[in-house]
Amino acid sequence: MAKVRITQIRSVIDRPKRQKLTIQALGLGKINRSVEVEATPQITGMINKVHHLVNVTNI
Repeated sequence: MAKVRITQIRSVIDRPKRQKLTIQALGLGKINRSVEVEATPQITGMINKVHHLVNVTNI
């Protein structure tokens, strides 16, 4: 599987609880925090739900 780097670029303030929980499940929570994860279908679905809050790059 390919790895992707996910970086949070926007705040979760005034966002629905579901989006806040998705950001937390991805291992983020603060602006400019990054994580490297495997690009599984589950992770891809989570990224699609919060794509306006994160920046995704392939590694």
